[in-house]
Amino acid sequence: MGFTIGGTRGIGQIRTGARRRGRTTEATVVAEYTGLWGWTVIAGARAASGKCSCGDARCAAPGAHPLDFALEVPAGATLDEAGKAWADVPGASLLLPVGRSFDILDVAAPAGRRALVRMERMGLPLGPVTATPDGRCQFFVAPGAAAEMPGLLYRMGWDDADLDLRCLGPGDHITAPPSDRGGRGPVRWLRPPSLDTAAAPPEARLLLGTLAYICHRSRS
Repeated sequence: MGFTIGGTRGIGQIRTGARRRGRTTEATVVAEYTGLWGWTVIAGARAASGKCSCGDARCAAPGAHPLDFALEVPAGATLDEAGKAWADVPGASLLLPVGRSFDILDVAAPAGRRALVRMERMGLPLGPVTATPDGRCQFFVAPGAAAEMPGLLYRMGWDDADLDLRCLGPGDHITAPPSDRGGRGPVRWLRPPSLDTAAAPPEARLLLGTLAYICHRSRS
């Protein structure tokens, strides 16, 4: 017997055997995020062939948004707790809510990869960094960055520059590795979390100047 992510409508039917194998893996990853890194995980929709498992033919973000009932597995949840919670949404993607433990600096992947190499050479403090299948790099920074972003760019002299750089904050969600995003493929870690960086990602101001500079050069 199959199932559908997010209700009786939509897509994503998987055979029972695959569901059982996947459930163990998913619960383990969820428990790693909640128990080890201290992040809340939210069950998200999946997408295939441009269609979202939420069942809405006009979905604005196929496979890249929380399910309607927005199941949350809270920070600190154990493996058993994660397994019980995810048993209700097998096959759902793993989403992380932004604005709680971290905000996100989001840039085009080529600029993000170059900036990451430069930051590592400069010895700048770095948190986790992901690469998405739709060509973005996402740098984890301390919460509050989204509110501070306009002022930071102004003080650094980048406020009127044409930069492919944005900050995600409260109300936003990112797809967590190894989940698929929008049917395009899995999100991957460029720098995986550690006990230090997950709990205390760097302040945005420490990374923003380098990111803005590399984004500007990439545009030019």
